[in-house]
Amino acid sequence: MGRMHSNGKGMSSSVLPYKREAPAWVKTTGPDVEELIIRAAKKGQLPSQIGALLRDGHGIPLSNAVTGAKIVRLLKSRGLAPEIPEDLYFLVKKAVAIRKHLERNRSDVDAKFRLILVESRVHRLSRYYRVNKKIAASWKYDSTTASTLVA
Repeated sequence: MGRMHSNGKGMSSSVLPYKREAPAWVKTTGPDVEELIIRAAKKGQLPSQIGALLRDGHGIPLSNAVTGAKIVRLLKSRGLAPEIPEDLYFLVKKAVAIRKHLERNRSDVDAKFRLILVESRVHRLSRYYRVNKKIAASWKYDSTTASTLVA
């Protein structure tokens, strides 16, 4: 699937392994990986940062293969998952940064255009998450209160 506001076509050659089990060279057990995930989440790391930490620091390619559960689902079962999904959070953060830039630079026409694109992505993604019940049905992006959401 292509990008929404650019010409990119996606991530070429980025596929998951066919086998669902952990590789033979991974010696870490499931409870140990769960403990690493929980400890990193309590430090305030986001799920993608935890995945990168497991991959780069501990040599665990997929936590799902070792623990049997994805990182976000594991965090949700322990009550440590973020209240809004990561991708939506970073889009809102980007929109807040562009708005802050526009307060200082009113005549930046390109930033105004990019803000429209980013906010349309926020609205589309929030609609998807509301339909799939990942966020509250009453959740709505509002540019005036968005800065408190990411602060």
